[in-house]
Amino acid sequence: MDQDNWRRRALPYPPRVTAGALPAILDTPVAPRYERFFAQRPERPMSAAPSLKSETFADGVRLALSGGWIVGAGPLLESRANVLVVAASTARRATIDLGEIEQLDTAGAWLIDRSRARLAAAGIKTDYARASPEHEILLHEAHYRVFDTAPVPQVPAVPALLADIGESVVDAGRDVVDGVGFLGHVVAVAATLAVHPSRWRVTATVFHIEAFGFRSVPIIVLINFLVGAIVAQQGIFQLQRFGATAYVVDLIGILVLRELGVLLTSIMIAGRSGSAITAEIGSMKMREEIDALKVMALDPIEVLILPRVIALIVALPLLTFLADMAAIFGGLCVAWVYGGISPEVFLARLQNAIGVNTFAVGLIKAPVMALVIALIAAVEGFAVRGSAESLGRRVTESVVKSIFMVIVVDGLFAMLFAAVRY
Repeated sequence: MDQDNWRRRALPYPPRVTAGALPAILDTPVAPRYERFFAQRPERPMSAAPSLKSETFADGVRLALSGGWIVGAGPLLESRANVLVVAASTARRATIDLGEIEQLDTAGAWLIDRSRARLAAAGIKTDYARASPEHEILLHEAHYRVFDTAPVPQVPAVPALLADIGESVVDAGRDVVDGVGFLGHVVAVAATLAVHPSRWRVTATVFHIEAFGFRSVPIIVLINFLVGAIVAQQGIFQLQRFGATAYVVDLIGILVLRELGVLLTSIMIAGRSGSAITAEIGSMKMREEIDALKVMALDPIEVLILPRVIALIVALPLLTFLADMAAIFGGLCVAWVYGGISPEVFLARLQNAIGVNTFAVGLIKAPVMALVIALIAAVEGFAVRGSAESLGRRVTESVVKSIFMVIVVDGLFAMLFAAVRY
């Protein structure tokens, strides 16, 4: 015990004890004030193990329980409860004597009452005897009860499958309606801020541009560099059998600039930034911070959502440009090492293979995909309820839905550009 605790108890702090003084200290009687201190903390007696005795009479059996029927007895408590049932299994009437029980808790009361219920289910009339008021309360509150499980309806496989498909379609329709409504709200808030530019949250927007854009550059560049190198290697391997190795430059240029660059970047942003938006909004929803903003007459869309949406719309085209350059550079390196195409030849052929429209296709897709990712992430964040399980489920759904919609939007753009021959 340290000095502060001794002072709080008004006891003198004990002096330093040396080895030579120890025998004298042990022979010294305890002072009265120390006796009072130790008398305030009496040792709690330990109860005996749970046990029972059975006495057979003409009209039945009497089961006298004794000891401590508490959870601390462990497996012995369970075994004694089973012995109680076996001991009375051949009688027509059983009396459970609780007068000798030293300690009883809810676990012991539940096991005793479970034994009584089992005997009653076997047709043996069972009663309690000599139960104290405290034990009666425990037996009443912790009594054994059987919970009926609801029967599982047996639905044929085909109707169940069709029902799941229909439910998924309905949920998808609701998500589309909610997304369009949320988009309208965001556009309305953006129009209001366009009329009142002083309300734009420039600092928050710049912060999110850094978080979504600048901090995503390393992983975006690395992944696209590797993908460009892999596409070049596989293209060279397949085209060299036809003597068309040089066409790998056309393959890399068109595929990366029109599809792969923006698609891979959008998927990674959906997993990195989209999940972060959902988690941030969801955690604020759980802690009622969004309700606090409303109480302060602040629109959560204006404060939280619009800066993130604008930041993502600005950051994704820039990341797409860097991704395109990284993928082309990866293809150039592999074509130089693996296919024998020098950088000068690669760049010259690339200029002939692509045009401004090829480069612009990916940059046109990027803002739309950014808007889709931000809207889905925000909607899922606002849908979080008050549990961690709800937050995790919404973050997962946000990433899955964002990746799915990015691919859908990419397909729609592909059909649109093919129709207008762009």
